[in-house]
Amino acid sequence: MATLGKPFYTGLFRHGLDDKNRLTIPSAWRAAHASDDAFLAVPNPAGFITVLPPAEVEKLYAKVAEVPMGDLEAQRDIAGFFAVAQAFSFDKQGRVALSDELRARAGITKDAVMSGILSKFNIYSPAKWDELAAATSPASQAGFMSRFGI
Repeated sequence: MATLGKPFYTGLFRHGLDDKNRLTIPSAWRAAHASDDAFLAVPNPAGFITVLPPAEVEKLYAKVAEVPMGDLEAQRDIAGFFAVAQAFSFDKQGRVALSDELRARAGITKDAVMSGILSKFNIYSPAKWDELAAATSPASQAGFMSRFGI
């Protein structure tokens, strides 16, 4: 992972889970972080796991801290969201043990596909990644480039 003053996540990596259901995060993505940096894995409603690195966790923390306690609907949604989220840091080998619930929601059993999305990264089951890759076309990539002025 190259840095321009801040870490970013690019590329595609396929890894198997070990016998303790730990997933090795690519070394390029770990390089800019201390071993105790706090990441947050959250279930994505589209059926995979999104991992927020420390900078994104800080942004989310600030937003959640601003929600009034009297906003009962927001507090309910926050509680439900964070009940399934998992804070973690990497072990010395760069692995993370994802919770059973996160893996189940994402359909991850033995293998996982990790894809960088610049400011964070996603973890997919191979089947979900294949579905996403099949839906990607030159036209959708052109739409992305147009939307972001590339």
